[in-house]
Amino acid sequence: MDRRSGILMHLSSLPGPFGSGGLGRNAERFADFLKESGFRVWQVLPTTPTDRSSNYSPYSSQSAFAGNQIFVSPEKLVEDGLLEDEEVAKIEHDGLECRADFDRSTILIKSMLNLAWRHLKNEPEKFHGLLEDYYCFIESEKYWLQDYALFTVLKKKFDGLPWNKWPQEFAQRDKEALENFIVQKETCEAVEFIYFGQYILYRQWKAFHLYCSEKDIKLMGDIPMFAALDSSDVWSNQKYFDLDYDGFPNKVAGVPPDYFSNKGQRWGNPLYNWENMQKDGYGWWVSRFKKALENFDLLRIDHFRGFSACWAIPVCEETAENGQWIETPGRELLAVLADKIQKNDAAELPLIAEDLGIITDDVRGLMNLFGLPGMKVLLFAFNDDVASNPYAPHNHVPGSVVYTGTHDNNTVRGWWENESDERSRSLVSQYTVREITKENVAEVFAVMALSSTSKVAIVPMQDILGLGTDSRMNVPGVAQGNWLWRIGIKDFEELIGADSEISARFKKLNSLYGRR
Repeated sequence: MDRRSGILMHLSSLPGPFGSGGLGRNAERFADFLKESGFRVWQVLPTTPTDRSSNYSPYSSQSAFAGNQIFVSPEKLVEDGLLEDEEVAKIEHDGLECRADFDRSTILIKSMLNLAWRHLKNEPEKFHGLLEDYYCFIESEKYWLQDYALFTVLKKKFDGLPWNKWPQEFAQRDKEALENFIVQKETCEAVEFIYFGQYILYRQWKAFHLYCSEKDIKLMGDIPMFAALDSSDVWSNQKYFDLDYDGFPNKVAGVPPDYFSNKGQRWGNPLYNWENMQKDGYGWWVSRFKKALENFDLLRIDHFRGFSACWAIPVCEETAENGQWIETPGRELLAVLADKIQKNDAAELPLIAEDLGIITDDVRGLMNLFGLPGMKVLLFAFNDDVASNPYAPHNHVPGSVVYTGTHDNNTVRGWWENESDERSRSLVSQYTVREITKENVAEVFAVMALSSTSKVAIVPMQDILGLGTDSRMNVPGVAQGNWLWRIGIKDFEELIGADSEISARFKKLNSLYGRR
């Protein structure tokens, strides 16, 4: 890939009247802004389903394949004739606050999908072409869609309990019990509605992806290393996970104490049963990556370190401090993925390794073997001897991706105001030969990223705007209050406007540093 730059902003962070950003006109307008400003990559967080039980974390989903229906655009449903403008106007709310309201968004989008679904069923002749496409979608995606829909319906039937606490015949997927449940009229209708919601999201994403592609903007997605325990993936593929007879993990995943948390992070995901995955040729992984690459041009592999070894924590431990590293067959798995997902004309795999935290030679060896770029985070560059610090710009290598910060970091301004010490601030000033203030520090870091020798430079939207700690996306190890930031409608309109000072400034910077 040629020398590019991009912006990290999740879809939920876009403004809009439905509680969360999504695939509506504002997504297209933001793509227009990227094009005009010289950016050619739009990175988002995982776009799989989220819910209240996991505090809407995009890294803890009930499916590794399904899409998050809160991103459905009612505007696009109107364009398809499935909704009337008046119907949308009755349901929408102002949505101008700079915080996502995921509860409200879930209710609003589901209400509109219900209306659209009724219109489709009641007027089959009018929507003949759409129905044909819908049935083709069900057939082509049945390898994951059927289990996801059934899991969702059963979870509602059992009042939201995790699947390993359902009656045994359903938890253990007794064939007769599932068949008797599926044929019930109420179940059939509920399953069909879930199919419909996923189809609409698929249809809208396909159009959105094409819109970005036509502007030479690559979409970068995010693949979490582990699957959530309470997910259709684990429920429908129990032999691929390290579970006891009752469906509970023998050990859980996380990371030991590091920069982000002095007690480590106990994620609670089950570890994989690698032996069974090997026997089946890693089919689940191949399907997962192929599905993701239908939606994205590039994929960031979160916690890539897990392809070498996983931090296994005893279930009885409340923190991640007392665990052990368990080796994984990452080289064999990556070889299979490289064979199955690499396009014939591609010189490199469309993958980026998140190699932050405790990284050992075996992890670096895997990255080198498969030609995977790693990450350089500028917020880590000024904590010790800058001359030898691998995150300092002069030590970057071309085959890497540089970030000012990630979704797990404070914003640059927030770091400067609340986390940096006097020595770190002095090092930044010495390194850039500038007087640094809270007002200009985010722009200084953005310039360092764009001028880096790293092939790809990514700047979070909060740093483009120079925002502080209140706009931070996530605090690792803290369960609540994350993933909520949204750009205000006033800031958004100024950002994408014809006279946007930010757009003009970054257009010059991208051109100056050869990022086109």
